[in-house]
Amino acid sequence: MAKSVDPIIDQWYHYPQKAQKFLVTAIDDDAATIEIQYFDGTIDEFEFATWYSMEVELVAAPEDWTGPMDNIERDDLNPVGTEMRREDWDAPYDEEMEKTSAGARSSEQDRGEVE
Repeated sequence: MAKSVDPIIDQWYHYPQKAQKFLVTAIDDDAATIEIQYFDGTIDEFEFATWYSMEVELVAAPEDWTGPMDNIERDDLNPVGTEMRREDWDAPYDEEMEKTSAGARSSEQDRGEVE
């Protein structure tokens, strides 16, 4: 007999019969369908009746969440310039420096008139 596990958006499930993990991405009550994305990125859709006849299990999200992403490089996971250094935490906060270094550049900065 099939287990009745309700689908939850952004929850990972495992379908033992096919040994596949997938994420529920949408539930359409009007069309009575559940949209899922397998770990490899493939998108699929089930009718409610099909979902409730399957023996799916709740599982934790995979540690390597990049499975459905095409050609992602390890370097892309840590954008350049966002790394924090120890001295960033030790230095006192300087609000004036933050105001001048953040945001759009002024026309004075573009002309080199501001230090």
